[in-house]
This record gives sequence, structure tokens and C-alpha cells, in this order.
Amino acid sequence: MAFWAQALDYVPAAPPTGHASWRDYYLSIGVLESELGSGDALDRLVDPSGRGPAIWFQVVPERKSLKNRLHLDLKVGGGRSVPIAERRKRVDAKVAELAAAGAQVVKLTESAEPEHYSVLMGDPEGNEFCVV
Repeated sequence: MAFWAQALDYVPAAPPTGHASWRDYYLSIGVLESELGSGDALDRLVDPSGRGPAIWFQVVPERKSLKNRLHLDLKVGGGRSVPIAERRKRVDAKVAELAAAGAQVVKLTESAEPEHYSVLMGDPEGNEFCVV
């Protein structure tokens, strides 16, 4: 969760009013302790600017074994109106930041026509995403 907060420039969502934590809230609505895993059940992120969507990460006990059920592209390069050298610099900077936070580079994709540069990464749990 902390990884994705950093990756998306989001912050943890505050628990609902009247609850000290999300775990406290989940228990109050009947979610079983065994379904919450360990820790504080901190599984929600929000965009601090209020522009982006809130995100809920459903915790499951199994580790990733096959394909992702969802694939995210982190668009940090600025789009095709930005020169490819600048996009590459922006992407590489985010890749370095995320690698320091526990992600791993899986594959680099670069093509001349159309000019494209992206890096496929795996988050600390092995879920794949792209930095574009």
C-alpha cells in the first residue's frame, strides 16, 4: 500500500467518521478478523488534490500466480507532444524512484515509429504495471 501511495502521489484515506482505523470500521460492519490480514487494514488511497479517483485495494491471502486482474499505466512522460528525450528522462526518474521503493524492472520498450518509451515493472508483490 505504501508503495502505491508513492507511485501514484496519493495519500492514505482517513477512516470513516467515528472509527479510529479502517480495521475498526471493517470489524464494526461485520468483516471477519480472518479476512483483514495483518496490520491496520490500510487499503484505501486518495488523491490529495481531490482530482483523481479514490482507490481501494482488496487484500487477498494468495500471492500473484498468473496474470494481473488489472494493469495500470503510470503516465509520467507528458505525452507525445513532449520530445522523446524529455519523456525518457521523466520515465527513468520515476522508474528509479519506484525501484528504490521495492519495484523491479521487468522490460524496457522503446520504438522509433511511433516514438514510444515505456518500462514494464513489477510492484513489490509482483503485479505488473507500466511507466510511460
